[in-house]
Amino acid sequence: MSILVIAEHDNASIKGATLNTVTAALQCGGDVHVLVAGHNAGAAAQAAAQIAGVSKVLHADAPGMAHGGAECTGAQIAALASGYTHLLFPATASGKNVAPRVAGLLDVAQISDATKVISADTFERPIYAGNAIATVQSSDSVKVITVRTTGFDPAAAIGGSAAIEVVASVADTGASTFQGSEIAKSDRPELTAAKIIVSGGRAMGSSEKFNEVLTPLADKLGAALGASRAAVDAGYAPNDWQVGQTGKIVAPQLYIAAGISGAIQHLAGMKDSKVIVAINKDPEAPIFSVADYGLEADLFTAVPELVSAL
Repeated sequence: MSILVIAEHDNASIKGATLNTVTAALQCGGDVHVLVAGHNAGAAAQAAAQIAGVSKVLHADAPGMAHGGAECTGAQIAALASGYTHLLFPATASGKNVAPRVAGLLDVAQISDATKVISADTFERPIYAGNAIATVQSSDSVKVITVRTTGFDPAAAIGGSAAIEVVASVADTGASTFQGSEIAKSDRPELTAAKIIVSGGRAMGSSEKFNEVLTPLADKLGAALGASRAAVDAGYAPNDWQVGQTGKIVAPQLYIAAGISGAIQHLAGMKDSKVIVAINKDPEAPIFSVADYGLEADLFTAVPELVSAL
């Protein structure tokens, strides 16, 4: 039994989500191979070969896969699928974009957001915003699975010595072309990879207060900044800071929630954090039900005091 992990990369290095997906693949049993599909991505393939537990790296190189477009990348994966029992993708924006297309091309069901491997054909996944866990068994000959990375520890990025095999790339369908991107640049850690996250909610009141109160705390802790959907919808924080069911799923070592009531959609995105600290003046706020440490206080007083004490 062989399992193929679709690497998430930038053509130069492997993204952290790939390491968690390799761990899930190892728990399925069998040989774990990694596909690096991109353009001029030799460095990423070399990095994938060093991941512990990986026995082979497949390297497909074509201009159409330079930016991970679903059409060309999906066709490439489908062309290789016959040699594998499982195709595993990180449940990131990229993985969620490509995996359904692959499942459609192969005419199989997709298992989304797997958080636990019970056996080679049985998996757990959250439903109803994490309020229930479904156990799903698949009888498909090829199982297409997206892996919620917060459910698995990352595999070691070094220590492996997998062979790299260059595979023939599929022809570009021409169905879509990459026109450009606008990437937000920040000196802070990327939200899904950060070890510490400071998040604010609607109680911040304005974008000015959001930055004035939370930025000094994030600076002291070397943390990423996050926000609830309510804060993003109100314009207090940019969209790429949103944590929750419709935002980013995170599981840092420390998550500080300031002025966040704790709607179930937000909890679904951060409740796997190792330590959760909640600051809210409402003693009935649902966030306290998942918090390891709760402070019932006005955040505009408590957070500056916390900053001065650090």
